[in-house]
Amino acid sequence: MSKRAVDAVFQALFLLSDVRFLLRETAPGHDLNEAQKARAATTLDKVKRQVAILEEELIR
Repeated sequence: MSKRAVDAVFQALFLLSDVRFLLRETAPGHDLNEAQKARAATTLDKVKRQVAILEEELIR
């Protein structure tokens, strides 16, 4: 596994921890306000980029 792939794994995990924190902030109903929704969308876009790197490095 390349260093780039390893870095992508760790970055994605850190980003998912941010999502987890957001969910903990909004428990139990997980009703996100507009700012939280924007933060979630931005974070999930970053996760998708890391997953794309993993696909490039490991699958293709």
